[in-house]
Amino acid sequence: MASKSKARVTAFTDLPSSEAKWVKLQKIDYIDAKGTSRVWEVATRKTRGKAGVDAVAMGNIIYHPSKPPSTILVLQFRPPVEATTVEWPAGLIDADEQPEEAAVRELYEETGYRGKVISTSPAVAADPGMTNANMCLCMMEVHLKAGEPEPEQHLDEGEDILRVNVPLAELYERLEGWAKEGYVIAAKLYHWAAGVQYAMDHPELFKKLDQPGAGA
Repeated sequence: MASKSKARVTAFTDLPSSEAKWVKLQKIDYIDAKGTSRVWEVATRKTRGKAGVDAVAMGNIIYHPSKPPSTILVLQFRPPVEATTVEWPAGLIDADEQPEEAAVRELYEETGYRGKVISTSPAVAADPGMTNANMCLCMMEVHLKAGEPEPEQHLDEGEDILRVNVPLAELYERLEGWAKEGYVIAAKLYHWAAGVQYAMDHPELFKKLDQPGAGA
C-alpha cells in the first residue's frame, strides 16, 4: 500500500473573491417553480476557456501483453479535504484546448504514459449544489510492449503525484481498502468502479430484452 503524503494544512483563512486566482463566490437571485424569489450561494471558476469545460478526467485502461488490463491512478495531497486522495489523472483545460487535447497532455504530465482518447463524455456537473464547475471524462487506452520500462512523469512545479497501477479486476476492492486506511477516494473514480462492480455482481439486470432469458 502506498504511503500517505507528509503534506499538511497549516491554516484556513477567509479569502475575498477579488484576491482569488482560481475561484470566486457569488450570490444567485432566482425564482423557483412556484414563483418564489430565492437566493443561492455558488463558487464559480475564473479559468473556463473556449471549450466551455473547466476540467477533464482521464479514465484509462492499460494493456500489456503478459499482464491483465489495469488502470493508472494518482495519489496526491488535496488541501481542501486535508487528505491524500485516490483519483484518476485529471486537470484543468487550457484556454485554447479541447478536452481531448487536455486529456492527452495531462495523462502524459501526471503519469508519463502516452494514451489515445477512445471516448469523451458530455460536459457533466462536478457538484451542482455548490459550484458551476464542470468536466468531461475522457476514456483512454494505453498499449504497452513487453519489457517496456515505466515512463518518467513530467510534473509541474509544486505537484507531488504518486502513480499506482491497479488491475481492473481489483479496482473496487482496492478503493475500499484505501478508504478504510484514511485516503479520500475521488467521487468520479469511485462511482465508475462501483458501477462496474455492481454490473459484474448483478449481470441479470443488464440483459437486453431480446436476449434469451431476459423476460417475457
